[in-house]
Amino acid sequence: MHKKSSYILLLFLFFPFLLKAQLSQFKDSIIQISGITMTADSLRAIPAVSVLVRGQNRGTISNSQGVFSIVAFKGDTLTFSAVGFKRKDYKIPTNLPGNNYSMIQLLVIDTTYLPVTIIRPYPSREEFDKAFVSADVPDDEYELARKNTEEARMRALSRYTPPDAREATNSYLNRQAQSLYYAGQQPPQGIMNPLAWAKFIQAWKRGDFKNKSNNTYGYGY
Repeated sequence: MHKKSSYILLLFLFFPFLLKAQLSQFKDSIIQISGITMTADSLRAIPAVSVLVRGQNRGTISNSQGVFSIVAFKGDTLTFSAVGFKRKDYKIPTNLPGNNYSMIQLLVIDTTYLPVTIIRPYPSREEFDKAFVSADVPDDEYELARKNTEEARMRALSRYTPPDAREATNSYLNRQAQSLYYAGQQPPQGIMNPLAWAKFIQAWKRGDFKNKSNNTYGYGY
């Protein structure tokens, strides 16, 4: 038991030194890479170059002058990619001194050959007019929003869509408040109310009373 206590005491004595050594090693492994991306043939700055740390899903993009800066670990691999240029990988040496490193990364222009495209006119003006008139032009976002929010569509949805929890609660509280408002007295009859008759006639013209059996929730009149 005394020997085990001595081991524990020695561990607590040397633990701060071990932790300090690990922190120092971790700090030495971090490095900030700063540099500029340029073309290999004319040494022109390349903007919007993606600089990614392979396998870690993080990176940066060079600015309009081609300058970039990223923090990584020594031994990581940086991948440089841009539209119109070949991809380039750079492995950070593990023996770099310090925590800062400057570099110039050259990229080679990548030529992409596309298949030949032949544009031919329509055989006649009549066929062109027919194809132009029958062309299916998709709706834009404004037209889609207009169709989704038109009055007839919203009215139909309100008739057959069940109310959510908030609407059901508000409806219940309104009925409770209405019943308490006329507590102890006879509620007024709306048969002689012209506004009620106007709403009834409008609902009748809209067809709100058609297929009443399908309106399960009695909602939307």
